[in-house]
Amino acid sequence: MGRVKIGGILQYTDLALVGMMAVPDRPGIAAAIFKTLAKRGINVLSIVQLVDLDNNTHVVFCVASKDASVALGLLEPVKERFGGRGITHRARVAIVSIFGPDFRERPGVAGMMYTALADAGINILSISTSMSSVNCVIDLARLDDAVAALEDKFELS
Repeated sequence: MGRVKIGGILQYTDLALVGMMAVPDRPGIAAAIFKTLAKRGINVLSIVQLVDLDNNTHVVFCVASKDASVALGLLEPVKERFGGRGITHRARVAIVSIFGPDFRERPGVAGMMYTALADAGINILSISTSMSSVNCVIDLARLDDAVAALEDKFELS
C-alpha cells in the first residue's frame, strides 16, 4: 500500500495516562469513574476499556497533567468500592492522531500508522479509534518523532 491521503495529524500534549486496573467486571464501573472525575471538573480524553480472560475490567484514559494527582486521589475510593486491584499512572504522555473522512472504507490505515510508529521505535501505550480517526497515546518525549514518522508515511491533504 502506497502513501494514503489523510486529513491531518493532531497532537495533544501535557497529559497523564491513568488506569483503573483489574476490577471484577460488572455494570457501573465506567459510570462511577467518569462521574467522579466530572464532578471535580476533570476532563477525560482517549478512553479505552476491556475485559480480560479472568473477567476483570481495565479502564485506561488520559487527563491533563495538572489534574493527575487529584484524579488519582478521587479514584482510590472507586477502586475500593468495586474491588479493583490497582490504579496505574504514567506522567508526560501525548496523544497523536490521524484523521480522514473515509477511514471506515480504507482497510489498513490503522496498521500503517502502527507500522510507522514501530519503525521509528515508538511504543504505543494505548490505542483508540473512531470511524474517522486513529489515536495513539505515546511518551511525550517521542511526539516529534511520531509526527515526523506519520508525515513520512501519509500524504496530508
